[in-house]
Amino acid sequence: MLFALVIGLFIFVVYKKTFNGVMYSSGFALTLVGLSLVTTLVIMAVTSNVVLSLGMVGALSIVRFRAAIKEPLEIVYLFWAIATGIVIGAGMIPLAVIGSAMIGLILILFANRKVHENPYILILNCRDEEAEDEAVQMARTALKRFLVKSKTVNEGGIEVTAEIRLKDAATSFVNRLHDIEGVGNVTLVSFNGEYMS
Repeated sequence: MLFALVIGLFIFVVYKKTFNGVMYSSGFALTLVGLSLVTTLVIMAVTSNVVLSLGMVGALSIVRFRAAIKEPLEIVYLFWAIATGIVIGAGMIPLAVIGSAMIGLILILFANRKVHENPYILILNCRDEEAEDEAVQMARTALKRFLVKSKTVNEGGIEVTAEIRLKDAATSFVNRLHDIEGVGNVTLVSFNGEYMS
C-alpha cells in the first residue's frame, strides 16, 4: 500500500505539471491517488482468496462511472492509476516503479510541448461591404493566417467569423480594426478546439 501511495502521488504530480486544459480539477487529481490505493487493495484481496475474488467480481460489476471526461488525456491518467494498482497488488513492484517512471517522463516531455501555435477566432461586425473589405484586407496583412469560417449578412450589417494565427503575441491589430470607419465590434477569442461543447 505504501508503494501504491508513493506512485499515486507521482501520478498526481505529473498530472498537475502536464495539465493544460480549461479548469484544473483538484478532485480528479486526488482521485488518481485514491484509485491507485483502492485498486491495489482490491487486487491484494483477490489474489489471496478465490472465493473472495468471485464475490469481488460480482460486487464490482454493479459499479457505474458517471463522471464526464473533459480532456482526452485524463483517460490516460485513469488507466495509469488503475494499472499501477493492479501491478502493485499482484506483487510486481519493480515493474510498477519502472513503468510509472517511463510513463511519467514521456508525459512530461510531450504533454506540454507545443507543436503549433494556438488559433484564435476573430469576429468582425461591419456596417457595410466597404468596411468589411477594408477590415479583412488589414487583417490579412497583420496576421499570419486568416481563414473565413462563416459570414452572416442581415439588416444590421455583416458579421464575419474567421480562424486566425498571429504573427507574434501582439493583439494590437484588434484596436486598429475597430478604428476602421464602419466596423462596429471586433472580438478575439482564444480557441484550442478541445473544449467546445
